[in-house]
Amino acid sequence: MVPNLECRMYEAMLPEVDQPVMIEIKRIDSQMAVYVSLVEYNNIEGMMSLMELSRTRIRSINRVVKVGRVEPAMVLKVEKDKGHVDLSKRRISNVERAACEERYNKSKLVHSILRHVAETVEIDLEDLYVHIGWPLYRKYGHAFEAFKLMVTDPDSVLGSIGLIGSDNSSVRSIITDELKDALVKNIRGRMTPQPLKIRADIELKCFHYDGVLHIKEAMRKAEAAGDEDCPVKVKLVAPPAYVMITQTLDRVRGLEVLNKAIEAGTEEIERHKGKLVVKEAPRVVSEREDRLLAEQMAKLSSQNADISDDDEEEEEEGMGEIDLDKGQGIIE
Repeated sequence: MVPNLECRMYEAMLPEVDQPVMIEIKRIDSQMAVYVSLVEYNNIEGMMSLMELSRTRIRSINRVVKVGRVEPAMVLKVEKDKGHVDLSKRRISNVERAACEERYNKSKLVHSILRHVAETVEIDLEDLYVHIGWPLYRKYGHAFEAFKLMVTDPDSVLGSIGLIGSDNSSVRSIITDELKDALVKNIRGRMTPQPLKIRADIELKCFHYDGVLHIKEAMRKAEAAGDEDCPVKVKLVAPPAYVMITQTLDRVRGLEVLNKAIEAGTEEIERHKGKLVVKEAPRVVSEREDRLLAEQMAKLSSQNADISDDDEEEEEEGMGEIDLDKGQGIIE
């Protein structure tokens, strides 16, 4: 039997009045209203009158709402007997909008994990919410917070809602070893923090005697500013361009360490009349930015190799072959 993988994210069947919710625009009737689905409540239908779209005069509805867009809205009215919800875009504040988006992003991750587990162990998604998801929402305020704790200590979290007994045995028939293993594996795979890569782009110059050695020493001083949890590496891109890189789980700590590394490198290079210029301040870089840098460095390395090969060929051609027996190559 194929499990049912459709379910609302929260225990309540419908939202409350004056509650911000996430909606997806489904259909626009330019004469009457905009029809939406409430994505957190298993896509039940809602409606926004044209008057509730914006605080300002609307010249074009398509500039205010677009089919397929997911965004926050405020609940104005709930007809529980009909399962119908009236909403407003213009009555939600920026603070409420941000809070709604943050909650939804957490709920979406929880929902994705539970849905994948339900599919893996072939159980209805609503059963997982009834026995695991919603009790965690009640206990921890949001199941996302409980899932974060389960990365390192799943038994204590499941035990806190009565799912795992003191003897580590299941006290409800739904919580099998297979389900528990699938749940923990998915949570650890999706929620284990990934190190952030933090980078600063700099230029290092020193025209003093032994300038190259002074630059290398400045690089060593900069790298010494790192530690085991936040190591610093300085890499050459193409003279005089360098990058300082660190990886850490703590963004604030990583930025602090790179700034200290810049200070250390600056102090050392200036002792020898050199200069360190920050082209781009320390910041978290994306995988795409990291990949582009790697491609740039590989391209420059290849170009340098080609130039080196050309120089060697020219040198060999210039030398030529000398046959001493025939006296070739000897100038009289």
